[in-house]
Order: sequence, then structure tokens, then C-alpha cells
Amino acid sequence: MVVRPARLNPPMQSVRLLDPENGLDGVIAIHSTAIGPGAGGCRFWHYPDLESAFDDACRLAEGMSYKNALAGLPFGGAKAVLRRPEGAFDRTALFRAFGRAVEALDGLYVTAEDVGTTVADMRDVSSATRHVAGLDSSDDQAGGDPSPWTALGVFEAMRAAARMTLGAELSDLTVAVQGTGNVGASLCRRLADAGARLIIADIDPRRRNALSAVLDAHIVDVDEIASVEADIFAPCALGGALTVQSVTAMQARLVCGAANNQLASSEVADLLLERGIAYAPDYVVNAGGIISVSAEYLGEDRASVAARVDQIGPRAGEILDLARREGHSPAWVADEMAERIITAASRQAA
Repeated sequence: MVVRPARLNPPMQSVRLLDPENGLDGVIAIHSTAIGPGAGGCRFWHYPDLESAFDDACRLAEGMSYKNALAGLPFGGAKAVLRRPEGAFDRTALFRAFGRAVEALDGLYVTAEDVGTTVADMRDVSSATRHVAGLDSSDDQAGGDPSPWTALGVFEAMRAAARMTLGAELSDLTVAVQGTGNVGASLCRRLADAGARLIIADIDPRRRNALSAVLDAHIVDVDEIASVEADIFAPCALGGALTVQSVTAMQARLVCGAANNQLASSEVADLLLERGIAYAPDYVVNAGGIISVSAEYLGEDRASVAARVDQIGPRAGEILDLARREGHSPAWVADEMAERIITAASRQAA
């Protein structure tokens, strides 16, 4: 079963971001607005050149279209990718400049946190535009750092997937987690509370070691984490963790993690299927963050966020079950489901 090519469809619109005075350099990619305004976070990272930043933005924006569609959110897909300046820079000025660029799109794009950005950054963005979420919340309203919701959704999906594909509870399993940032660390804490045994890896040894000391997790190098003896592999860092090489060496029987764009190429989905390794599609299981962002932007409360995040586990289970019954890759099944939703919305809008 061959899945469609790696998601690199051209965005419907891309906006070049360049403000040398304030250190802003990057791109906003808007993949689809069939269902609603493009929504997706702002990634702030060390990109070697604009081409790599643009490619990442396009991949991430398309993933957001699929993620938002399957989560039942009234948004299309978009993403901002900013190149982190070399040397000293004024972070507040940079994100205020980014906010002005978002405002110039007049609601076509809604931004929020992603890798490398924080609630404080979004506050700076909000000084120039209202089309931003992930801000401080009050009372029972949705808002704040969306990463705990992302981690909760991944945890619930992992628990459902483990029951379905491994016939076991997390308390009986070993989970190898790649990446212990905000989402990865939160996921590890939930897994430890559930009784799972943890193996962790991270490019930041201080962050990794601090988490290991608290959770009694075993530490391995980043280049070993995908092939260690474990039941579940959870990629929670940057994309592309699932390569032909890593999947060939993998001992885990289930992949379920928070990272976006985990499949390095379309052939990897086929290889996972051939090797009998169940794959919980990344944009299905990591939707908790955008669910929180959506609710905040729409003025909803935390209870509505919790209700939607509760649906992530059953949705992942449904996709895995359908893939198993039909002999397809779960990645293909999820893509087909999302495409049907987006296509129907496009026809209705026409």
C-alpha cells in the first residue's frame, strides 16, 4: 500500500517576513482556508537558510490543515516559521514585528506558540494583532500555554493505541521518548504517573538529566532512542524522526508521539506497515494544542477544550482499527479522512 507523497503541496499563499531592523526573517505559509482561517503556531528555530524555513513552513501548514479538519475545528491550516537571528537580538521587537505581519493578513492567519516560542512571545505579538492565541487565561476560560493539552492528547491516544495494538496497559510497558521539551516532559510525567517505564533522550542534557532525576527515567543518546528495547517509541522533538534507517532498527511495536511530520518520506509508512509496527498519525494525536488555541480564539472555556481532547484517543483508535481491517497504513487512512472533510468544505464554499 503506497501512501501519497510526503506532504509538500504548495501553499495557497505564502508571505515573506523580512524586517532586518527588528531581526524578523521567515515566512507564513497558508495551506488551506476551506474550513476557516488558517491556524497554526509560530516556530522559532535555527534554520540555515530561507529555503529550509520555507519547506518546513509548507509541510507544517499542510499538516495543520489535516489536523484541524480531523479535530473538527473551524479552521484551515497555516504555519509561521521564523529564523532565529545569530548573536544578540531584541526578542520583544522581533515578535512585535511579527505581530504586525499577522495583522496585515486581516484574520487570514491565526498564530500561537510552537517550537521555540512562549506565552511571553505571544503577548508581544498581541500588542500588534488580535489574531493570536496562547495568551494568559483567566478564570475557566481557555488559554495559556497549549503544550500541556498537546501532551494530554498524546497520552490518551497512546493509552488507546496500546490497548488496541499491544493488548496492554501503559503500566506494563516501556516507552522511549525522544525530546523532553515542554510537551515531551509533560508526556513523560503523565506516563510515569501511569506506571510506564521510561527511556528518554534529548539534545539538551541539562533538561534531560533534570527530568530523569525526578522520574527515574533511563537516559540514552539521541541517536540511540529510536532503536532501544522498548514497547512504544514517542517522537516528541522536531520532525523526520521516522526514517528508513530508524524504522529498520526499531524494536518498538507502536509509534505514538507529539512531533509534527514524523514520517521522513512516504516509503517509511509502508515500511512501518511491513514490519508490523503500528503508527498513530502525528497530526491526529498531537491536536490538543490547537484545540486549546482554537477554543481561546473563539472565546470558549476549558471544559470545551477538555471535551475535544477526550476525543483524540477514540479517534486514534478508530483510525488504527480501520487501517488494520483494511490492510492500509494508518497514515493513509488519516490522510483520506482529512481530505474528504476539506474537499467537502471546499465544495460547499464554492
